Formats: sequence, structure tokens, C-alpha cells
Amino acid sequence: MQELLLNCFEEVYPKERIYYKQLPHFRYLVFNDEDILVAQVGLDYRVMNLNGKPVNVLGVIDLCVLKEYRSNGLGSTLLTEVEKFSKNKLIDFLLLFADNKNLYLKNGYRSVKNKCKWLMIDNESHSSLGLGNEEINELLIKEIGNVKWHNGELDLLGYLY
Repeated sequence: MQELLLNCFEEVYPKERIYYKQLPHFRYLVFNDEDILVAQVGLDYRVMNLNGKPVNVLGVIDLCVLKEYRSNGLGSTLLTEVEKFSKNKLIDFLLLFADNKNLYLKNGYRSVKNKCKWLMIDNESHSSLGLGNEEINELLIKEIGNVKWHNGELDLLGYLY
């Protein structure tokens, strides 16, 4: 796991562990025919506050595919599996933050404009730094349940994925 994460996020991922700030609640893993891990996505289930109302969110974390396996549909397959898992459960939205949005937009996610509040964490020292509060351009969501997303205030009620 660590080798895959370092391969995909080499400049930012901590070298001594298999998570960035917190362990995900669940992961989907893809292995090749030689049982080598070639892709993964982490999931974090959380209640967030959207404009004063609680919403159930499944966070999509650290989706990554080894370079030599990219452009073969593995990223889209992982997102499809996450969506299948989420259907008919108490999940209103899939939510993630991405610098490169192409894969997610192609899979039905959309960029949203919300002022976000979150717990800032120093990922090196594992300590809380206070609250962050700003609009984050990398925020994407996909509506899964019957609740509609609205721009405005989003309190993550925890750390930023």
C-alpha cells in the first residue's frame, strides 16, 4: 500500500505510513495477476453540515493508479464501485478534493462553490492546528441520495480529506 501511495503522490505523501492525515474507514483495492497492488481508493463516512443542515457524506480519498496501469479504466471502475456501494445506503453525497478534476467530471461529479470549514491537522506531528475557513476550488461532489446540494457554507466537522 505504501509503495503505491508513494508512487502516485511522491512529493506529498508521508514515507512512513499508509495514510495522509487519518486512516480511511474502508478501501477498495485492485491487484494485477501477480497479486501486486496497482490501484486503490479510500473511503471516509462522515456527517457534515451543509448550510446548517446535517448531510451524510462518503469521502473519496487518495484514489490512485500505478502509472503503467493508467488510461485503462481502473480509476473509473473504482468510482463505479464506490457509487454502487453507496446506493440505497444513508449516503447523500460522494465528496472529494482533486487538483486534476478530469476523471471525476467524466464520472458524473461536479465542481461546487462552498465556503468550507475544517479541522487543520499537521500531518507530520499528528496534531490539530485550529480551524481552516475558505472556499476550496478543488471540491467536487456527486449527489447519491435525494438531498440536493446547495452552494453556501460547508462544515466538514473534521479534517480535510
